[in-house]
Amino acid sequence: MHGFFSYLEDNPARSPEAVFHELSHGVSFLELIRDRFTGPGLYLLDEPESALSFTGCLALLTVLFELVGSGTAQVILSTHSALLAALPGADILEIGGWGMRTATWSELDLVQNWRAFLGEPEAFLRHLVD
Repeated sequence: MHGFFSYLEDNPARSPEAVFHELSHGVSFLELIRDRFTGPGLYLLDEPESALSFTGCLALLTVLFELVGSGTAQVILSTHSALLAALPGADILEIGGWGMRTATWSELDLVQNWRAFLGEPEAFLRHLVD
């Protein structure tokens, strides 16, 4: 990303003041999204949550919701984030040992696993010390 951010700083799109190297990894990623995801198009994202905190994921979700809501953009997103999978209006495809299937957000394995963990973390964590 370092080289890509250098390129963007030398070739600004909308925000010539964006200095990606002076920002944290997550904030620079969000600035990249805000700076470049601005109009009609097809946007492909592969696990964008890897750079983001919980609040960063919420900010990304807001940007994507507004982008798709414009009616001129589509987003294809692969994620392990239950938060990003909750994008309102999204068509969700889940890939696993069964192949690929259509699912609702609450049916996703990742959502069910997070619910189980958050409901009783000790049930998971005790296996780490055994």
